[in-house]
Amino acid sequence: MLRRDIFRAGLAGAAGLFGLRQASAASNEERLKVAYHLSDADKVNFVLGNIKNHYEGTGGNVDIVLVVHGPALAAFKAKSASGATSSRFAGLVQQGLVPQACGNTLRGMDIAVTDLIDGFQVAEKGGVVKLAELQRQGYVYLRP
Repeated sequence: MLRRDIFRAGLAGAAGLFGLRQASAASNEERLKVAYHLSDADKVNFVLGNIKNHYEGTGGNVDIVLVVHGPALAAFKAKSASGATSSRFAGLVQQGLVPQACGNTLRGMDIAVTDLIDGFQVAEKGGVVKLAELQRQGYVYLRP
């Protein structure tokens, strides 16, 4: 009888520890941190679609920064951006997207951040520097 009681107590303890571990993992689920890199103008809508899918696939449990530089930045000029791009971009910003425009590209193309679709911040040191900083902060780097 004593052996059986010890066995039952051991099983109960193991089950309790397993349950506690599972509950702890679920409550401590960390938000994903992702940095998207966009420089190709022909990939703008593709990348915005990827970001939309990322928000949907994680249930919004993700922090996303979009770093745009080079030719892709011109696609975000408020006066010339397509309605589809503007609309999709605005929706993503509402979901929490943090868009960063490369300061070097802005200066090189003589574009002010106010010329871009609303929501952009300036990566003053440059887009690639910003991407490296984000990676150092634990962001996963994606360049679709």
